[in-house]
Amino acid sequence: MDTLNVIISKCEALAFDLNFRRAKEWKAEDESRVIVGYMPIYFPREIVHAANGLSVGIMGGGDKKLIIKGDAFYQSYICHMPRSMVELALDGHFDGFDGFIFPSICDVIRNLSGMFQLMEKGKFVKYLDYPQNFTASVSEVFYRNEMQYVMDEIFQINQVEVTPERLNHSIALYNTNRSLISEMYNIRQQYPWRLTAADVYHIVRAGYVIPVEEHNEILAAVIQHMREDRGKPVDKISVMVMGAFCEQPPVGLIKTIEMAGCYIVEDDFLLGSRWIQGDIGTTSPDPMHELCMAYLEKSTFSSSVYDVDNPKEARLLKLIRERKVDGIIFAAPSFCDPALLDHPILQQACNDNGVRFISFLYSENTGQFKVIKEQVGTFSDSIKLWDEPVVINNL
Repeated sequence: MDTLNVIISKCEALAFDLNFRRAKEWKAEDESRVIVGYMPIYFPREIVHAANGLSVGIMGGGDKKLIIKGDAFYQSYICHMPRSMVELALDGHFDGFDGFIFPSICDVIRNLSGMFQLMEKGKFVKYLDYPQNFTASVSEVFYRNEMQYVMDEIFQINQVEVTPERLNHSIALYNTNRSLISEMYNIRQQYPWRLTAADVYHIVRAGYVIPVEEHNEILAAVIQHMREDRGKPVDKISVMVMGAFCEQPPVGLIKTIEMAGCYIVEDDFLLGSRWIQGDIGTTSPDPMHELCMAYLEKSTFSSSVYDVDNPKEARLLKLIRERKVDGIIFAAPSFCDPALLDHPILQQACNDNGVRFISFLYSENTGQFKVIKEQVGTFSDSIKLWDEPVVINNL
């Protein structure tokens, strides 16, 4: 088995390969294979896998791509990520992709799907809507049709039929993937010094650009290493980072938070990989029904989802209790309407329950972290010196 450092280095290289070499190599091995790029947050990757395809997460160029042409496509008061996505598309980074999925996140992403259509990228572009009415009799029909559209488009390309057997097999693989990621987070909650938050980020993000079978092997190896007594605990507080569910923070920001005196034991980075809470059924003669009900009944919470009957603030407080965090860092991309509209509600819930928090903004290409480091460091020191443990009642 490779050493943990070797695995992490491999994952970092995969995660930030803006040319997606591994995905394109995988496709070249079989002429019936397809690559479908998808935006965060959540997309049911099982339906692409069952059609002999690979879902590849596309999340912008971060701090590794200079934006020149992309600025001409969007106003200055729009978040940074869609501009870098356009830049990547115009520079040919997505050449070889067969299709693109833009899940319902916000109006900016809806418009970005239109940009890809105008640029004639891929053989199909789909803005994937999710049911906002969680009444099963209504929403399942809608959601099933949305997923069927994607499968029909892929079938037109490779003529691979998605049978219940194939889809159940794919669901089982992604059940394993989510379970392994959850186990990695659970171990790190208890022993956060055994693996840095940046390392966790690289490991999870690598799974967005390689076959799930390969990622499951990586995760299993990482967990085996994490079970060993390695590293030494440091006097840091445990925190949760919320608001980074779409435009991803630069890795330097993640490292800065931990260097400033925090262990990040929970976050909403790369939220789609953990969106479904628990397993999806794998023995049903109608696995599409299982996927629909999993979204309706087992989804996590996010600012991109309307869930008035299951309010986010209550679910956030429950997660605080489960992860035993000392405080929350609300970190949102500049101009991210969904996150910034929700933060006052979530912060009020924290105030009402005595949960300490701080808040700041970032962009995916932020390069200076001095002010953030001072803010986080002060936050950490204040909790270590003066705060009593957080107790949340009535959950």
